[in-house]
Amino acid sequence: MSADDENRFRVKPGRIRSDTPKAGKAKSFLTQAKKLARQHSNAHPKYSSRLGSRSAGKSPAGGGKAPRATGGPGVRRGRGASFVRARTLSGGWRHSAPGIRRVVVKTRYVQQAGKNGKAAAHLRYIQRDGTSRDGERGQLYSANEDRADGDAFLDRGKEDRHQFRFIVSPEDGADLTDLTAHTRDLMKQVEADLGTKLDWVAVNHYNTGHPHVHVIVRGKDDLGENLVINGDYLANGIRERASELTTLELGPVTEIEQSRKLSAEVDQDRFTRIDRAMTEEADERFLDLRHEPDDPRRQFNRTLRLRRLAKLEKMGLATEHAPGVWEMSERMEPTLRELGERGDIIRNMHKALKADGLERDPMTFHIHDGPPETPIVGRVVDKYLTDEMGENLTIVVDGIDGRTHHVPGIDPARVEDARIGSVIEIGPAETMARPSDRTITAIAEDGVYRPSRHLEQAKFEGRVPGGDYEAYVDAHVRRLEALRRAGIVERIDADQWRIPEDFENRASAYDAGRNRQASVRVLSAFDLEKQIGADGATWLDRRMLANDASDLASTGFGQQVREAMDQRRDHHIEHGDATRQQNGRVFYRRNLLANLREREVARVGAEMAESKALPFRAATGGETVSGKFTSTVQLTSGKFALIEKSHEFTLVPWRPVIDRQLGREVMAIVQGGSVSWQLGRQRGLGL
Repeated sequence: MSADDENRFRVKPGRIRSDTPKAGKAKSFLTQAKKLARQHSNAHPKYSSRLGSRSAGKSPAGGGKAPRATGGPGVRRGRGASFVRARTLSGGWRHSAPGIRRVVVKTRYVQQAGKNGKAAAHLRYIQRDGTSRDGERGQLYSANEDRADGDAFLDRGKEDRHQFRFIVSPEDGADLTDLTAHTRDLMKQVEADLGTKLDWVAVNHYNTGHPHVHVIVRGKDDLGENLVINGDYLANGIRERASELTTLELGPVTEIEQSRKLSAEVDQDRFTRIDRAMTEEADERFLDLRHEPDDPRRQFNRTLRLRRLAKLEKMGLATEHAPGVWEMSERMEPTLRELGERGDIIRNMHKALKADGLERDPMTFHIHDGPPETPIVGRVVDKYLTDEMGENLTIVVDGIDGRTHHVPGIDPARVEDARIGSVIEIGPAETMARPSDRTITAIAEDGVYRPSRHLEQAKFEGRVPGGDYEAYVDAHVRRLEALRRAGIVERIDADQWRIPEDFENRASAYDAGRNRQASVRVLSAFDLEKQIGADGATWLDRRMLANDASDLASTGFGQQVREAMDQRRDHHIEHGDATRQQNGRVFYRRNLLANLREREVARVGAEMAESKALPFRAATGGETVSGKFTSTVQLTSGKFALIEKSHEFTLVPWRPVIDRQLGREVMAIVQGGSVSWQLGRQRGLGL
């Protein structure tokens, strides 16, 4: 053998192996396919016989709850993840493809909805009057019931960790044969995608231009575990299924139909699909439409864009620098969205006024972004959900100033007694100083607050309920931490905080900036017509005795109040509660309000005594009243609390602080038209 043969490198192929260390035996294509299928499957035991046979078992002894399955479907990425992955692998979402019917789906996740009253408030308002097809109250339904029991649904979900809310609004919802059946088909498909039965209720709404459905889903699956839904499924999956069902029933959107819909958007004062397409096509807000394409469809789209840009140019939102070369304003999208919202608001206000038989000049409409800067007094024309997914309300008020006000974001609890026609006052957000801020100011020495000194003083005084002094001081420290982040106070070290001289004012201003809830006071739960002939002390009476009509406009509700006051004055003269002199001056009976209030309370008490089989006794001034607080009664003289004893009952003026004592024994000192409640350890709490 030559030297060359000895040194020549020779390849000796061996057995084919995996490049991955410790890879083990190679897997067949079938094995890999089965593995991929298992990874993409979130089938629930109820929908998979194989999984059911593997996971089914007997209940623990004693009938207890079965052990929770670990690593079950939807635990890591949420239920519906397999549907999302399948759509991703097959080319993405199809609900935006040509020919597919558009459906708008809004989703919201609400924590602890059953424990804080949010679920009850939302359910109550989506069933409000005027939302059904015939203008009546909305009807609640479920998967199997045409008239679902809302209270039972709330009771089942009162301990749920969370709740899901959906609004499903098909663009062509008015053409659907049965919106209820459509919703049930949609929820069946969602259940199949999520691999679990859902406990849900829904209400159809026809009070807008597009019929839509409100769906509320409990946050539990059919095993009683927390329902976790994949985020992409919430964002796109439900919309995908709704679009498929709508397209299946109505057929694909034809080119003629699509062209008609797009043409209708050219002159609309809102952000349209044409605007969105132009925004995506623009190069740094510049759009070049000089080239005219040969394709008829593209020619049509170019024509739509040119017509829309001409409209935007008149609005000051687009500029043509050269023939076919346009620049879109950076304010275009936010301005158009704001105009769209304002247009919806104005339409809602017109509709509410028309339902009440009223007509108002749109120039008198005042749309507030939050709490009004000055108090508004007027009649409630409408109240509805500010965000149909939430709980806060929007109030439309026909003001005595001659203007119609739109005030959003009102806490439902504040207007619970205000019905359509009630007279209310809406003012700026309340900016009361917190007791903790006053305490911090009192404890601070030379502008420095020390938690250790506060703890010593609290223990010395011994006034902390329950004796948890450290938690009491910690609450003040947490308040300072929040104010430190706002730049109001400075933390020197763990036991020293620098407090500014105007600490309380700055802290109140900080709270006012964060508090977007307007203050609301119900002046009269009854409309003007009922106040005119009432035997109690009404809001009209208080206005007449004040003898100041300077804030009443000569038009609108202000003029109606003037006329109602004249009729109320004639009513008092007719019943001997007032006299008119020859010179036209009117003199009212002494202590008119007190007499009217006592007269109404006596009448209502006597009527209630007949149904309660208990005698009524009117409380006198300075008397101490005790008994069980059982309910409230709304009179024209105000709201009264019903206090019962074993042998009699009485009515005393209501105050918000008493609501927490419903069903409990209370004690109060009656002082004319007011009352001083004595609750628990709080003695003589005057309100």
